[in-house]
Order: sequence, then C-alpha cells, then structure tokens
Amino acid sequence: MWIYCVDLRSVNVDCLTLGQYMQPTKRHLKVVEYVTPAKFKHWEEVGKSLGFLYTASGALVRSSYKAGEFFISNVVRKRKEALPNV
Repeated sequence: MWIYCVDLRSVNVDCLTLGQYMQPTKRHLKVVEYVTPAKFKHWEEVGKSLGFLYTASGALVRSSYKAGEFFISNVVRKRKEALPNV
C-alpha cells in the first residue's frame, strides 16, 4: 500500500481517501479483512508524512463522501495554523 501512496504523490495527487469495502448483499464479494481503526489512523499519518494536502482514512470514507468540504476545511485549517500569532 505504501508504494501506491508514493506513486500517487509522484504524479502530484493532493488528496488521498482510504476506506473499507462493505459487502452490500450476500450476492456481492465477501469482506476479506476488517481494517481496524488503528490501521486507518496509521495510513492517515503515512498520507500526511508523504505530503498529501488532505488524507481521509476510515471505515466509512468514500472518495466522493464530502471530499470537497473536507478538503477545503483542511486547507483553511492549515492556513490558519501557519499564520503568526498576533
């Protein structure tokens, strides 16, 4: 997984979303592995360390799930943190 994240950054991808497949019905593919919250947190930190502007990582995260809202709020928060304290 790490190498895929590095590849994405190498082509200037700024937003990374990582989620969990949920089997919608018994006729769909079975879930092979339950990804723990700790693993999602780990991959969120990996995304940050690789320089993604925004990384959403969690069981219910979807690439389209409020992506724009989360991205903008994250950019605004980072800009506020970078301002000198007046």
